[in-house]
Amino acid sequence: MSMHGILRGPRQVLFGSGQRHALSTVTAALGSRALVCTDARFGGTAEFADLVQQLEASGVRVTAFTEALPDVPVHQVRQCADLAARVDPDVVVAMGGGSCLDLAKAVAVVLAHGGEPSDYYGELRVPGPVLPLVALPTTAGTGSEVTPVAVLTDPERVSKVGISSPHLIPHTAVCDPELTLGCPPGLTASAGADALSHAIESFTAVRRPVTTDLATERVFVGKSEITDSFALLGVRLIAGSLQRAWSTPSDMAAREAMMLGATAGGFALGTAGTAAAHAIQYPVGALTHTPHGVGVGTLLPYVMEFNRPTRIAELAAVGLAMGAPPDASPEDLADQAIDRVAVLLASVGIPATLDELGLPVDQLRWTAEQALGAERLVANNPRALDVDALEHIVRAAHTGDRAALRESRIESPVPGPTATAGAQ
Repeated sequence: MSMHGILRGPRQVLFGSGQRHALSTVTAALGSRALVCTDARFGGTAEFADLVQQLEASGVRVTAFTEALPDVPVHQVRQCADLAARVDPDVVVAMGGGSCLDLAKAVAVVLAHGGEPSDYYGELRVPGPVLPLVALPTTAGTGSEVTPVAVLTDPERVSKVGISSPHLIPHTAVCDPELTLGCPPGLTASAGADALSHAIESFTAVRRPVTTDLATERVFVGKSEITDSFALLGVRLIAGSLQRAWSTPSDMAAREAMMLGATAGGFALGTAGTAAAHAIQYPVGALTHTPHGVGVGTLLPYVMEFNRPTRIAELAAVGLAMGAPPDASPEDLADQAIDRVAVLLASVGIPATLDELGLPVDQLRWTAEQALGAERLVANNPRALDVDALEHIVRAAHTGDRAALRESRIESPVPGPTATAGAQ
């Protein structure tokens, strides 16, 4: 098996408690006029006011947009870009959760290249570098501080849309877990479920044949030994800290582990990509108006079960990273991985079924049809997907019947090599 691998990321990542105080120095080195993007929650905190004061003390003129909404309605990109056009920023600073970071990425594209956000939907449609971006996450979930994608909600589209390009990767990520201490349990759970899904879906993603053009033909190229190392780090850290961060929000060690796990998951997904759980969540979220992390968390055990026949070795490695006994067989470890994921997510209040999320039973086929349209995600799944296979997953996830996926006779694995347990 080839040891070929690709990794993309920021020029630097500053990680650890107190690193937020480096934000002003990092930003001032990139420009003197900063557009700051955040939401009303963080924009109203003392931490935000202090960070803005530090930026201004370092000679950076700050223009703040503090109205970022969840799931980034596309109209906000234009609204924020219009504000920025009045001050001609030379650096963009994103502070907040994944939506704030995604908004800042999309605005940086529009400011650099003009047009509308829709001009850049899809992969590799951003023609060149964007304004330098400094990302300061305040949740431990999306990993957007290190990824090449911004996800938006467009009223003209049923599901979410993405702008995917290496040009969207922030110049610098400043990851200070102290900023997550204020996250309420529900947000901690949703963000943590998202982070865990990133790590597992990227670790179990398709492994594509090695070509010299792979990195230029795709943004998300599938798993490799490099991304696997980040993915397993993310699984191990999140498995050991999510429940603690949720139940004891002041547990600093758990908060540190969760943020590092989320960033590691971001590095993995940013090159390897995610798969079926994310594809299905897009229409599920559109119908149920539930948080992204909650949706992918609900779906993750079912997608793992569906992919099990083609990813025994990877799921066994996930089981070991989550604390399963090392003397078990690969098949038993794969089973334990799925069970442990389901138990962990249930322990932090993630619903066990799509029915609990409110997905109408008469919309299951429609959900599968819409999920199939997420071609990038569908193509990244290790087991081939068509609308019938997607509906099979959706129906099992709606009723909570994981056994139905185990008993399925639908067998259409994606051809190509997979990793051995020893390589993980």
